[in-house]
Amino acid sequence: MQKEPLAWADWLRIAACFLVILSHSCDPFVGQLDNNRAEFLSGAFIGSLVRPCVPLFVMLSGALLLPVQTDMGTFYGRRMKRILVPFVFWSMALPVLYYLYVHSGMKTVSPNLIAADHTVGMTLKKLYLFLFNFHYDTTALWYIYMLIGLYLFMPVISPWLQQASRRDLHWFLGWWGISLVLPYVKMAAPLAGYLGNYGNTGLLGVCDWNAFGTFYYFSGFLGYLVLAFYLRRYPLNWSMSRTLAVAIPLFLLGFAITFGGFVLTQHYSPGNYASLEVIWYFYGVNVFMMTVSVYLIMQQIQVTPSPRLRKLSSQTFGVYLCHFVFVQLGYDLVYPATTAPAAIKIGLIAGFTFGVSLTVVRLLSVWEWTRRLVM
Repeated sequence: MQKEPLAWADWLRIAACFLVILSHSCDPFVGQLDNNRAEFLSGAFIGSLVRPCVPLFVMLSGALLLPVQTDMGTFYGRRMKRILVPFVFWSMALPVLYYLYVHSGMKTVSPNLIAADHTVGMTLKKLYLFLFNFHYDTTALWYIYMLIGLYLFMPVISPWLQQASRRDLHWFLGWWGISLVLPYVKMAAPLAGYLGNYGNTGLLGVCDWNAFGTFYYFSGFLGYLVLAFYLRRYPLNWSMSRTLAVAIPLFLLGFAITFGGFVLTQHYSPGNYASLEVIWYFYGVNVFMMTVSVYLIMQQIQVTPSPRLRKLSSQTFGVYLCHFVFVQLGYDLVYPATTAPAAIKIGLIAGFTFGVSLTVVRLLSVWEWTRRLVM
């Protein structure tokens, strides 16, 4: 299967990057919860609307990289060389930038930023704690940990993808589809009298000594990779009118579940972020419905390839890596400066953040010795 450059993929990567920034711009508004109902609802609405952002990135990786045609060593060398250096750099740079920001004298109005977490001692610890996991300053980098895992697995799954029949792929995607509804089965199980296993409420074999239930190996972001590969090998070849007739209702249904479920969860479990996140899971069936709808429509859009589009697309990785601290700056600048509705503020914060992040990436791209930090 030929993997030629796709102009629509460049455009989709740019759009997905902006949607990620938009989602993070919603966080302080969602964090108001019942303290400011209007701001919470605005943040929840837009945050739910842009939920396909990360799965779209993953589907692009599946469409462009699968099946892997090289040996494992070559593939790992190419991908890790591109990702590890900027990942390590920004894992250490972001805590330093947050420390400088908190102690710059800038008045912080975000409910999510806790100044006590940005002392000298805490900042120094964060410079190596990324070896274990991300933290608040590097929240957006959770995606990189996951992406590294997908890269590690791509050469493993590629031989099967190359010889798999259409029916084989249907089987895999069907099992993955079951995993998409399990988070909601877990939420509903207590209604049927299920109280967990020794206090652990996991399903299908999950317990304190085993995190790997029946559908674990078919779950998560791997399904998006395989789905994108499937759509590349077996394109639907629908007209735009047919695509829209299917995708728009599917998207609206997924969005209604996402937004409505988020608001209802806050109502019945106020301030319970663990429960709220279930509705926003990227690998939940509702977000899947939204993601595949956007992906199918974007595939149909005729985009003229251009060097400018390609360059901007290539810079989105750096924008993603550095943007989170600029979301904080944007909120502190925009929020007290205008009485506009929360939705307008969120858009202004996202636009400011994208512009500043892109400027940083382009400045670092000028010098060869800093280009690897963002490209």
